[in-house]
Amino acid sequence: MPLNDASFQNDFTPIYSLGHLTLLGCSIPELIYIASRTGYDAVSPRLITTGTGGEFSYSPVGKEIIQATYNALEVTGVTVNDIELASISKNHSIASFEPIIELGAKLGAKNLISSAWTTEQDDRNFIIDNFSSICEISKSYGLSVALEFPTFSRLANLQDAVDIVRSANQINGGILIDTLYMHMSRVNTSELVGLPPEWFKFIQVCDVAPGIPDYHEGMIDIARLARLYPGEGCIDFADIIEKLPPVDYCIELPNKNRVAELGYEEHARRCIQATKKSFGNITNKLTVS
Repeated sequence: MPLNDASFQNDFTPIYSLGHLTLLGCSIPELIYIASRTGYDAVSPRLITTGTGGEFSYSPVGKEIIQATYNALEVTGVTVNDIELASISKNHSIASFEPIIELGAKLGAKNLISSAWTTEQDDRNFIIDNFSSICEISKSYGLSVALEFPTFSRLANLQDAVDIVRSANQINGGILIDTLYMHMSRVNTSELVGLPPEWFKFIQVCDVAPGIPDYHEGMIDIARLARLYPGEGCIDFADIIEKLPPVDYCIELPNKNRVAELGYEEHARRCIQATKKSFGNITNKLTVS
């Protein structure tokens, strides 16, 4: 039986959030103002920077950026859906994430994204322990933790992520579905059936051209520079959504050429227009099925 029960759809209105990776060069306040002007309900800011090329450089705990962020949220009415990215690796201290998690909670976030970037293949217990610690810290601030499985990361598919979440057995632990990685990892949507519905709070949305690179650098280039608007590529969104409980949508859709052609604001606007068209049609079908 699918996780999605159409009887709940009439009572659920999804939130549309603008993922920071879509406009990675923006500051958090700028991201919020663009989200407000282009029709989003929320933002998903990157409070824990990763050093990704083009990432806006700032201290997220600096007083000026915090105040500017509070001001932008208050003026626009935009909310914060989730924050990122709590990376699990030998180069990160989990304790160092706590001030950022606390800040995220103060901004109104309910979710934190985590992913694993270790290199050893015998590090399963290390990942479980660190994911558990992230969940425990986040729980004290009221945040759920969504474990992601980028195809080129240590947890390269849904079953890898399920193993960690299930083994950690944390009440606020869950899974993040990114439609790109469902495609790149060749995940069969039947793998979603039977998983606890409380694991899924929101999903990340984009489309992609057919074909999957057979090397990590090619996957990374697509993930960071060349995602497509929903409806332009090959992803079967309906097949994913009908296997999930009602979820919110974070649009994570970086596309270097589109930003260069259209600018940040118009790219963000076209992202949400395409997503609402595609996912609105899916939701309508579910409610009458």
